[in-house]
Amino acid sequence: MRRYYITDSRSVGGLESLLSIVRQQLAAGVEMIQIREKLLTAQELFELTKAVVSARADLPAQILVNTRADIAAAAGADGVHLPANAPEQTLPGLLVGRSCHTLEEVAHCGADFVTFGPVFESPGKGPPVGLAQLRAACALGVPVYALGGISWHNAIECVNAGAAGVAGIRIFQEQA
Repeated sequence: MRRYYITDSRSVGGLESLLSIVRQQLAAGVEMIQIREKLLTAQELFELTKAVVSARADLPAQILVNTRADIAAAAGADGVHLPANAPEQTLPGLLVGRSCHTLEEVAHCGADFVTFGPVFESPGKGPPVGLAQLRAACALGVPVYALGGISWHNAIECVNAGAAGVAGIRIFQEQA
């Protein structure tokens, strides 16, 4: 099961705490990290991305930046994560992920992988799509990471439904 950590510095008390958690997750073997820091300036996001890329060192984890392909490329990240409704873009050399909430979005995502959910109940994320919809999304031919209300207790259900792995914020930040 692949693990996709999505950052949120606000919930851990700032960027220093976040970098500590990033280092812990890298050491634990997390495969992907999405830098999702919507309140940072472009310069702050660039500096944070460079710090995360540097912390990765020679580890195989892939680093993605939320919505900012320019910053991802400039800071040496591996890719970008886009909302489902973002226009399809050609981003040579960058891995592209998309956030999807419906089967139609997954089917037409034009991405290397998607996060799909919320699979389970998750605060502020709307009604859960459930395991049956996750299973259907996984059958559409693009790697799917289950997102929303994911815990280490229900992660195996997501993988059994066909997910390539699990994605989230709390699942990674609360255990750190």
